[in-house]
Amino acid sequence: MKLHKIFLVGFSLALIIVACKKDDEPVEIPIIKDETPYVLEYGNFPPPTLPSDNALTVQGVQLGKMLFYDKKLSEGELQACADCHRQPDGFSDTLKFSLGVAELPGKRQAMPIFNMAWHTNQFFWDGRANLLRDQSLLPIQDELEMDETLEDVITKLSAEQTYRDQFTRAFGTAEITSEKISLAMEQFMLSIISNDAKYDKFLAGNVQLTESEERGRVLFFQEYNPFFPDDSGADCAHCHGGDNFENDLYMNNGLDTDAEFLDMGREAVTMDAADRAKFKVPTLRNIEVTPPYMHDGRFQTLEEVVNHYNEGIKESSTADQTVLNTKDTGLFLTEQDKEDLVNFLKTLTDQTFLNNEEYQSPF
Repeated sequence: MKLHKIFLVGFSLALIIVACKKDDEPVEIPIIKDETPYVLEYGNFPPPTLPSDNALTVQGVQLGKMLFYDKKLSEGELQACADCHRQPDGFSDTLKFSLGVAELPGKRQAMPIFNMAWHTNQFFWDGRANLLRDQSLLPIQDELEMDETLEDVITKLSAEQTYRDQFTRAFGTAEITSEKISLAMEQFMLSIISNDAKYDKFLAGNVQLTESEERGRVLFFQEYNPFFPDDSGADCAHCHGGDNFENDLYMNNGLDTDAEFLDMGREAVTMDAADRAKFKVPTLRNIEVTPPYMHDGRFQTLEEVVNHYNEGIKESSTADQTVLNTKDTGLFLTEQDKEDLVNFLKTLTDQTFLNNEEYQSPF
């Protein structure tokens, strides 16, 4: 009996000792694929059509954010995507042309990155990237921008355990490829949403517009009427309508005559002369914080933009008929009208989006 008790006591002590040793040793948790869905918060916007072959996950979006903010994607590790697409500037750049790793300027103004989930007509000013994943890789390889090879990017990322682990969480394997890089960056960019501007709160009945903002709102949506100038509006919504204040089209908005064309725009992609000097119609959301304006950044202020449409339309072979219709008379906007219109445009600024920690650097 005594031997039996001694054995039990000894066995219990041994278990306690083993347990203590195990508690003292670090427990390695295996890195595995995590398919937890990333839930988009898009409020009153219509549900976006997301890519069926690249479902958004928490880990995929996180990986895309890491890549977006990492200078390793550039030659010499000098520049990240976020350096030309800054969140305080609406994920755009306030320089006329962004400077690349060699301090060389690009050829067009940096487009803002948000609400990409509702874009259905390709990407870049000329639409040369069919999908957002295609767009994500081109600046890396552009000699005027990040000037790096995808092979070198893969080598740099593969050397880091942090990235091997995150690719495993996102895709189930530590192998890093350019395709996975593009899919992760697509996920992050699709997650960036702006839908909480003052105008959205006005639509929800939570705030009131000032008298000037309200007059500007009416002008924005009211159509041009050459026969009744007093009832004529700025007719902006034809091109900048819907929840995202754009129309998913490529248009020539009367900036230049045929002789003045310096950038062939969409034509360089489609090889169709009818697309000459046509560019993707951008969103007007957060337009207050994304100067300069137009594909070539020729206008520094919103007042200059309004003046262009009011009195600066130029005729050309591909200019849109909607803007050409106003060429002879202008939009009949008074100085007060212009001020009101600009004030309304500023109600599209979304401070929630501009300061959302979900979109900020993970480093």
